[in-house]
Amino acid sequence: MAVLERVPLDRITVEAKAVRPGRTILLALAGLLYGLGWLVAKAFGVIWLAAAWTGTAVKVGWMDARKPKLPRVD
Repeated sequence: MAVLERVPLDRITVEAKAVRPGRTILLALAGLLYGLGWLVAKAFGVIWLAAAWTGTAVKVGWMDARKPKLPRVD
């Protein structure tokens, strides 16, 4: 019984009654949407880097293929 005497049951009861389910649901929804936005931003960052790298690789390959061939001197 000594442990239960140290637990502030009255304060917990008052705070538990003050919890509003609508606000809790909105908070969970906001957290979910925030996380989704964060993931989409990271995914687009990776996609952008891959697209930029691919485009640059094609450009460099194109430029190397178009270089004039110099006659070989032996």
